[in-house]
This record gives sequence, structure tokens and C-alpha cells, in this order.
Amino acid sequence: MKMNLDFCGIPMKNPLTTASGTFNPRAHADFYDLSILGAVTVKGVASTPWDGNPTPRIAEVYGGMLNSVGLQNPGAKAWIREELPFLQQYDTKIIVNLCGHTMDEYTEVAQMFRGVPVDLLELNISCPNVSAGGVTFGTDPKMVEKVVSAVKKEVDKPLIVKLTPNVTDITEIARAAEAGGADALSLINTLLGMKIDIYRRKPVLARSVGGFSGPAVKPVAVRMVYQVSKAVDLPIIGMGGVMTGEDVAEFIMAGASMVAIGTAALVDPQAPVRILQELEEFCDKTGVKDIQEIRGII
Repeated sequence: MKMNLDFCGIPMKNPLTTASGTFNPRAHADFYDLSILGAVTVKGVASTPWDGNPTPRIAEVYGGMLNSVGLQNPGAKAWIREELPFLQQYDTKIIVNLCGHTMDEYTEVAQMFRGVPVDLLELNISCPNVSAGGVTFGTDPKMVEKVVSAVKKEVDKPLIVKLTPNVTDITEIARAAEAGGADALSLINTLLGMKIDIYRRKPVLARSVGGFSGPAVKPVAVRMVYQVSKAVDLPIIGMGGVMTGEDVAEFIMAGASMVAIGTAALVDPQAPVRILQELEEFCDKTGVKDIQEIRGII
């Protein structure tokens, strides 16, 4: 059974990675050998340390969860010094998610990863643009092309652009990222959601709304991956509600080259191991000899 693939010129042993924001390398390494994954994608890293959002910032809901954790991180210098050496122990590729509140912050953090031994960079364009009154970078095609183009000039590794689903037409955003020079796309980020405590008569989350993830978002994510795969000529990391190996196969059939596991690994830290086994079992059962046979067949 052939699981390996080439993603943006980087050889991957299998199509599984982690979803940024749901993966803590040191914590998850206590449950399984990180080397089993094709790649690991770390939580967003900014040019300077960022505080997280006030609590409560996580809530369980039907079919998934809401989170408003915020892109809490120690900043690029501290991450490179303290966290990268830990990940380098493992035989897996490293994808670093980059975040910023302004164009200058995005380009600055991109510059900080020049020459750093990681394999790919993932640009989180779901951040609020403080220079534009908090409008999310990733919802405006012109802004998407502008920020991707600016960051692309500063990086020396393949650049993945992570798309927000909170738009009218996901293909319009995908085309803008492609025009800006993206090497690959990842989608979807979380949907916006809200939960109200009807007895306390107030939102459960301190910031009222949060990112909705989990099994219930999978049909939306599969649809968007399918649409984007037909609209652009870029490899895709699909994600959103992946709980089983069959879910992975579904995303690959929709057009994804790789698939990220997020909320499932928060519920069960060993989920990636199980999901990889289930994917292999699915392929054996259905006569798939090479995972590439089913990519984009829908």
C-alpha cells in the first residue's frame, strides 16, 4: 500500500498532518510517536509574543466545539529556540503556521523563518487586520492577494495559504491566493459560531463568538475543498471534522492531497494513529494500491 506523496516538492511518508491550533508537540508526543505523521503543523507563530483571549474560551456544542483561545504564542524567536529542537527529533516534516495583525507583522515573521530548518510555512489569513478596523484579511480577495504576495517575497520555503470559510465564495479567495503566489492552500479554518447559556442569559464564551470545529463542519469543508480543487491548480490540505480514516479518503476524493486532523486529536490524543490505520484498512478493503489513485476522482 503506497501512502507516500510529494507535496510542494517535499516528500511526505503519508498524507496526514495535524491542524494548527489543535496540536501541542510535547503533549501529543506522550501518546504516540510523532514520526508516524507525514507532517506536523504547529500553532500560529507571530513576530512577537501574543496573549490569548480571556476565559471561558472553549465550549462543547452539538457536533463539535467552539473555541476562542486566540493565537496565544511565545513569538518566533522563542519558538525557534525552545520548540523547534524538540520537533527535530522526529522523522516528520514541520509546517509552521504564521500569523499577524498587520502587513508588516506578516512580513516580519516570514523574514524570521528564513534559513530556519522547517519544511513549509502556512499563512493564517483568518487574522483580524487591525489597520482595517478588524476586518479579517482572508475575507477580501484584494487583501488576500496583497498579503500573500508580500509574504511570498520574504520566504524561502513553500507557502501554504489557509483559507477562512466565512466568505460568500471560497473559490474567489482561493484564486486571489493563487494570484498572490501561494504554493498550496489549506482549508477550511473554523466557521463562526455562538453558544448562549440560557440560564445565565449570556454567551458562554467571554468573547461571545468563536470558531466552530468538529464532525458537524465536515460536509461544508468537503464541499469547499471540492470547489477549490476545481478552481485553482494548487495542492490542497483538506481539514474540517475529520474523525476517521474514511473521512480522510473523502477529502482526498474531493481533491485534497493531504488531510489535517484537528478536533479529533483534542478528544482523543491518539486519534492520528487510529485514523492512519483506518485509512490503510479502507485502501486494502477497496483495492486501492496507491493513495494517489483516488485523489480528486469526484
